[in-house]
Amino acid sequence: MLKLRLLNAVAPAYFFIATAVTFILHFCFFIPTIFPNSDTSLKSSTTLHTIVFLFLIANETGVPVCSPHCSDKVDAHYLLNNRHFCKLCKKVILKRDHHCFFTGNCIGNKNMRYFLMFCIYTSCICMYCLVLGVAFLTVEYEISFENPLTFLTLLPLSTGYFFMGTISGLQLFLVLMLYVWLGIGLVCAGFCCQQVLLVARGQTWCQMQRGQLVENRSPWRSNLKDVFGTRWILGLVLPLQTVETGDRSHILV
Repeated sequence: MLKLRLLNAVAPAYFFIATAVTFILHFCFFIPTIFPNSDTSLKSSTTLHTIVFLFLIANETGVPVCSPHCSDKVDAHYLLNNRHFCKLCKKVILKRDHHCFFTGNCIGNKNMRYFLMFCIYTSCICMYCLVLGVAFLTVEYEISFENPLTFLTLLPLSTGYFFMGTISGLQLFLVLMLYVWLGIGLVCAGFCCQQVLLVARGQTWCQMQRGQLVENRSPWRSNLKDVFGTRWILGLVLPLQTVETGDRSHILV
């Protein structure tokens, strides 16, 4: 339990540090190098990229994944009605799916949609910064990525060149960030697809792990509507509440 509590504190700190590093690299290195101020013809492109980046990172960090309204009371009534007690959160979570260490909270009935949006925007911002990072290395260090093997061999070659004193620590750090963005982006995208599939089936991760099935399963459209609401398009743009999460329980077998 001590290791889990330590991970629950370290993982959110890692996420916010990575976000801060991404923010600094974008405005201090990528944009000034790829779109120099001296070229007035690129001002519109600079503004567009800045707006896109701020929009993605604001939605990534601004989505209210935390669910502070979960009850702290633990009794038989709470545990029998599709609720689960989390030892880390020390709360009873309605339709608990899993405990997310990067947010430090359980994902359940009241914040599932926000968690999915968190995964979507995290994946988008990582892939966006990956593209800008590749463009920065191409412009600043004249590295060509026309050969697909270039990206695969970039990290081991950069590590060797760093210890040989050929490249600087900043260049090695930028290469490492490319792989960090790629890894986080792919993991978040895959995890988001899996969660959407579970939501469409009306099932949670806990239920799937325990082999529990949902009786009287609702149609997938109804299950998605319960999570995303009727104004789901607005929810894709802004982290607003689009559905009233009621206390719905499912009979398990």
